[in-house]
Amino acid sequence: MKKPKSLHLANLPTPIQKVSFDKKTFLIKRDDFTGFEFSGNKIRKLNYLLADALEKKAKYVLTVGGEQSNHVRATVSAAASLGMKTIAYLWGKDRKPSQGNLLLDKIFGAELRFLSLKDFLKSKEILEQTKIELKKKRIASYIIPEGGTNSLGIWGYVEFWNELSNQIKLTNLDGVICASGSGGTAAGLLIGATLYNIKTKIYAVNVLYNPEVLLDRIFAVVDDFANNYQPKLKVDFSKLTILDGFSDEGYKNIEAEKSNFIKKFANETGILLDPTYTGKAFFGFYQSLLKNNSKKNYLFIHTGGQFALFSKSQKFS
Repeated sequence: MKKPKSLHLANLPTPIQKVSFDKKTFLIKRDDFTGFEFSGNKIRKLNYLLADALEKKAKYVLTVGGEQSNHVRATVSAAASLGMKTIAYLWGKDRKPSQGNLLLDKIFGAELRFLSLKDFLKSKEILEQTKIELKKKRIASYIIPEGGTNSLGIWGYVEFWNELSNQIKLTNLDGVICASGSGGTAAGLLIGATLYNIKTKIYAVNVLYNPEVLLDRIFAVVDDFANNYQPKLKVDFSKLTILDGFSDEGYKNIEAEKSNFIKKFANETGILLDPTYTGKAFFGFYQSLLKNNSKKNYLFIHTGGQFALFSKSQKFS
């Protein structure tokens, strides 16, 4: 199987810390340390996607996300570092003064276009239409889907296992836990575990779609990966468990119990979680696994997102 080209935008390998919280001990993979501007899990995917964009001589990158999207911010900053401009479609409204990722999108020079939820759900078609409009102007563009989730982008977490295996003994791990929005990180981990014959269980904490939609998205990207790179790939989906019910307040909101939990975690460990992904994911991990299985060996992937804390300052003050 031929692996696609990759850039080296991220600071890899990211460190692993042994953390004690509430008298429970676990490992945390600090993918929030992939870089400052590029921080978080998205840059692993962008290493592959932006390499492809450069090869296709794109002048513009087109992408989509929420108004506080980590993916959009990472895309905008990484594209700027490579001399490309970004048009980003954001689910939400322009806010002034801007905070968090939205502020950074503006500082890095993105052209921002805001969408209602109804239009956001049709964003694939909107991106394709924008690409056609730019082509008419003889401007080459490159579409990066929500979360960087497609068969190329998920290579970032297919190869994650090789990095991890050089840091710890994988046979000692009972489970790897990550937040799951668009499903790309979970899909990449699942495919990588299959390709490299890794037995570790993968837990994806759902923070965005309903679980059936999330599973459908993961199935689709796994099928697409197989079609493009490994036609005989047989993924064991029993290795994946979706932990659901930990974002009932909605993707853009966080309830007081979870914001207090994030503060408690920061007080005890000195580590910041974000209010959209890692905070909810760690809360789900703690409630579902860590609290009652403290003797098992778990690794939690910190996928970044701390900039979004500034947009939710009223929840933490």
